[in-house]
Formats: sequence, structure tokens, C-alpha cells
Amino acid sequence: MLRHTLKQLFSITALSISLAAPSFAEQQLPSPPEVAAKGWVLMSYESGHVIASSNQHKQLAPASLAKIMTSYVVGLELKAGHIAEDDLVIISENAWGKKFPGSSKMFLNVGDQVTVDDLNRGVIVSSGNDATVALAEHVAGHESAFIEMMNRHAERLGMLDSYFANPHGLDADQQHTTPYDMALLTRAFIKDVPDIYPMFKEKSFTFGKIKQGNRNALLWDTTLNVDGVKTGYTKQAGYSLVSSAEQNGQRLIAVVMGTKSATTRRTESKKLLTWGFRFYQDITPDFGDKELTPLKVWYGSPSSINLEVADGGTVTIPRRQRKQIDYKVHYNHNLEAPVEVGQEVGKVAWYLNDQVIAEQALLAKEASVEAPWYKSMIDVVWRPINQWFATQDWEPETTTK
Repeated sequence: MLRHTLKQLFSITALSISLAAPSFAEQQLPSPPEVAAKGWVLMSYESGHVIASSNQHKQLAPASLAKIMTSYVVGLELKAGHIAEDDLVIISENAWGKKFPGSSKMFLNVGDQVTVDDLNRGVIVSSGNDATVALAEHVAGHESAFIEMMNRHAERLGMLDSYFANPHGLDADQQHTTPYDMALLTRAFIKDVPDIYPMFKEKSFTFGKIKQGNRNALLWDTTLNVDGVKTGYTKQAGYSLVSSAEQNGQRLIAVVMGTKSATTRRTESKKLLTWGFRFYQDITPDFGDKELTPLKVWYGSPSSINLEVADGGTVTIPRRQRKQIDYKVHYNHNLEAPVEVGQEVGKVAWYLNDQVIAEQALLAKEASVEAPWYKSMIDVVWRPINQWFATQDWEPETTTK
């Protein structure tokens, strides 16, 4: 039964996927594997649902995982036309390869003229710290301005526990991120800059007659279709890996941070991806007109708006228990104008055996502005009556799809 406070806010149309009595095998769902890392997360790309995690919000040193954000910012600047792939970047002393002894680099020399395209590969494939500085200076004029861009994008994406102090990820005071934030960033990268993402699966890059291999060993694993993303290592961070793979139209993102060796980060990431593909799937119900009825907007013009579910309504569920999945659509029937496109106006709650396993935002598909006073007078009369009925202690009617 819904709590009384929720009844004050929402009236509910309940929609059920047809149920069948589950077999004993269908009820069995293996627990997540043990992962030898300081923190980790497994996320569905399509739904954004966290399938399993441990210490997903623990703040850890990013190491070269910070380069995912660097490449993301560069990709957005390319997409916007602010820079071009064939731009020639003159390498400054700050981006000189000799400034980064004992760490990964592209071996850039002061005065070299290098294209943005080559520098991108130098960051993504070779993990060059020097290349990150060169790109940062080209995009923003100087490194500190680029770092501001990194942190603004992190805030926009909801990376609430991340802060970047440089574009390459070498250990620095106050610089940190989390497994969850890295998964969010990777999901945004694939969605927002799909033209750049394929670089992550390139196995080697040659520049200045120096060939360097991609450190993501999962790219060579024939049992998985891994096509990214990035490794990282510093003494403070340990060995980390963000990986993504696609099987049968389903994509998963795994983040493993703070392992003890390069071998461990590879095996633990593979373990997560294999488990996720084996036991979970994405489904996208057909939310038709009967499920998502137009929603009343008090004092609004128009007086009702059409709705859509965030992430297209896709949800990630256990494969063996899909027949036990229910969902309910909760509408906010106290919605007042103005309403903006994309504004959250309710939610879809997904249930497995009466327990909520995921929630998705219900969004306004169109805007509603404040109506002239003479058109909203009827709402002045009827709204108090509607609120009185909404506060009565009644059980909402349930309909079956």
C-alpha cells in the first residue's frame, strides 16, 4: 500500500507485465562476483542503471582515467566546430615530453607541429601526458582554463564526487573521482561524441617512428567485444580500468579502481562484464497512450501535456526473473504552470517481488506556460476539490496491461 504522503502527491496508474509462476531455476540469481578493487561499478549503458557495485561513491585518485574527461572535452569542442582535427598545434615547453619523466607520453618535442587528430590518439591510445597538455593549451589557451572546463562538464554530468586538478591524472592534491562518476562520464562520452569513441579500441599508435600499444588488454580478449575505454596507474591510485563491451545489442560499462596489478584490473573487469551479460538484460516497454496519458497542468496553457520516460524507458532487469517484473507510473497531479520541456513530472517505479529495483524520471514532452487569468478560473474552482479527493485514504485502482 502506498504511504499516505505519496497519496497526497500522486495518483497512480499501475501497469503490469503479464505474470507467470516462476520455476525454481528462474528464482535463482547469482550474487555479484567478488572484485579485488578499492571500488567498482557495473552499469548498463542504455538505462544508466547500476547493476552491481562496491564503494561506487568512494573518492579515489583517478590516474589516467582523468584523460577520459580530457578527451570528452576535446570531442565536444570538435563537435561544436571550435577546433578542427587538422589544426596544427605548436608544442610548448609545458607540453614537452621531457617534462614527464617516468610516465606515459607521446614523446613530443618543443616546437613540433602536431595535428589535433594525432594528439587525440596520443592521449587515447598512448596515454600521453604531454599530449593532454598540448590539447588543453590549444582548446582553452592555457592549462588552468581547460581544467575549469573539465570541472564544469563534470558538474553538468552529475559527477558530484569528482574534481580535476590537471588534464592527465597524475597525482595532485584534491584531485579525485569515483567509480560511479567514471561510469557516468563514459556513458556520456559514448552518447555525446560517438565519432571520437572508436579511437579507444585502436590497439596501437605510431608517432615519430615510435609505436606504442594500447594498455587495455581486454581489447585482445576474443571472448568479449570490448571496444574501450581507458587504463590508469599511479602509486597513489593503484591500477584502474574503465571498460565497455557490447553483446547482442546490449552495452555494459565496468569501472574497476585501485587494484594491485595490471593483470588484476583486467581479470576483475572481465569477471564483471561476463557476469553482467550472462544474468542481466535491457528491456524497453512500449509506453503507449494508455500507459502515459496526458497530464493535467493547473493554470497552464495548454492545460495538459504529453509525457515521455527518461532514457527511452529502457530498464535493466535480471534475465531469469523478467516475468516477475512489474512497473507503476506515478503522476504528479499537483503540477502547476509553467512547465518546461524535460521537466520531471513523475516517475516510473520498477518492482521485483514487490521491491523497487529501479526508478526512472517521467518527463514533460512539451511545455506549458501560465494561462491568462480568465482561462484559469475554472482551475481555481476545481483544484481544491481535486486535492480533497487526492488526500482521502483510498487504494488506487490497478489495471493490467
